[in-house]
Amino acid sequence: MNAVSKKTATPKTDTPLPAPAPGPKTLAIDIGGTGLKASVLDSKGNMITERVRIATPEQRDPKTIVDTLAKLVEPLTGYARVSVGFPGVVRRGKIMTAHNLGQEAWQGFDLDLALTEKLGKPVRVLNDADIQGLGAISGKGVEMVITLGTGLGSSLAEDGRLSCHLELAHHPFRKGQTYEEQLGNAALEAAGKRRWSKRVEKAIDTLRILTNFDRLYIGGGNAKALKFELPKDVQLVSNELGMRGGIWLWKERSPGSTDIFRRS
Repeated sequence: MNAVSKKTATPKTDTPLPAPAPGPKTLAIDIGGTGLKASVLDSKGNMITERVRIATPEQRDPKTIVDTLAKLVEPLTGYARVSVGFPGVVRRGKIMTAHNLGQEAWQGFDLDLALTEKLGKPVRVLNDADIQGLGAISGKGVEMVITLGTGLGSSLAEDGRLSCHLELAHHPFRKGQTYEEQLGNAALEAAGKRRWSKRVEKAIDTLRILTNFDRLYIGGGNAKALKFELPKDVQLVSNELGMRGGIWLWKERSPGSTDIFRRS
């Protein structure tokens, strides 16, 4: 397991941190195929601590990841609850798919319960692209988010309400390959930025036909590699939303509402 050094866990920044809004603080964790990140949010979703980060361990079984996360967040205190973004399908805190972390080891694992016991705080877990979506969307119309990183994440919402999560990454896209095989990090490295960007352009056109989105948001570490002018209904969003969106997992629902998570 990768050790978390003091230097890694307490990065410096020249940007002053905001004074926290009153209300409960939330520890936001983002689990990725290349990195594990965390920060504390105030009740409005503002990051009130410097983000801590470590490379995702080579050994990616649930116990190793949970133990590594516990080490990572040791410098972060004062939070009352935890939001976790996970790169796969999550249902009621249990992991259904984890293609970039080792599918078999994770399938059926109760990450919610494991982190609750490890950190001693209530935990809610959701797909990482869905959390980024909750942070990015306006709550009006059909809005879609895709994240370009190790793989490809996707999220879809209508009027601020998340749709059932679809793993579009593993659906056929072009030349007999999936979206992730054509647009993931390995594809970017193999094809180069220009060819890869043309594939992303084609994917945007395909997703527009599929979902009739009013707005598409593109995030993820590789979004900066895009080499074309974005259409008017498409915009890049900050990767910080992958954590800041975690505040919406704890927003109170309207009386009688059946929504699990809703941006309103």
